[in-house]
Amino acid sequence: MPVSQQILGQFGLLRSLPRDVLEDLSARMQLKEVARRAVVATKDAPATELGFLVSGRLQGVDFTVDGRSVGLYFVDPGDFFSELSVIDAQPASEFVVAASTSTVALLEAQAARDLIFRFPDLSRHVMLRLATRLRAVTAQRTLLGLPNPFQRLCVLIMQLAQQASAAAGPLSIPQVPTHQELAIMINASRETVTRAFQVLFTHGVLLREGDELRVLNARMLQDIADGRQEPPKA
Repeated sequence: MPVSQQILGQFGLLRSLPRDVLEDLSARMQLKEVARRAVVATKDAPATELGFLVSGRLQGVDFTVDGRSVGLYFVDPGDFFSELSVIDAQPASEFVVAASTSTVALLEAQAARDLIFRFPDLSRHVMLRLATRLRAVTAQRTLLGLPNPFQRLCVLIMQLAQQASAAAGPLSIPQVPTHQELAIMINASRETVTRAFQVLFTHGVLLREGDELRVLNARMLQDIADGRQEPPKA
């Protein structure tokens, strides 16, 4: 199914393109529905398409040598993925899987490369994204080096809340990931994450309202994340 220009307008990467280029993309790109947990992009071969998320949520994941999955980042609507493999034509460094039923728009890799190299605004946007990914990977490695899973969870919650919240506004995560998704990002079990949340809820550090997770005591959460305070007891 071709992608309407209205849908293309959701993507910050494409908004600066001339109208005739958008018209061409509208005819060339395809929409695809993907089921929850389906692999959207593999690491076994160079990406054949640059992907854009229309709805749902995706997660970049990899696997340790003993087969455990490790969550690396999330892709939310309006965002794009597989850009690194598209640019250098090398196999991706992670899988991208659907964290929920999702709709993606796909652009053939060579056409995407041509656009990125042709339009400076696209090049700048992609370079900023790659820099963000690199910083996220560095932060993830630091997080996984912490010995306490409770502390790792607090670090991750602070990171996600700071990314999602306005600079001066209250910290919150509007679409909080599932306990399983958080667990694979901190190399812990789902049960460990669930118990940690129960403690943080009980002590008034966090509040769950529907799909939103609000941080009520950012100082305490940050102190636990930084190792200045021991996690509270259940």
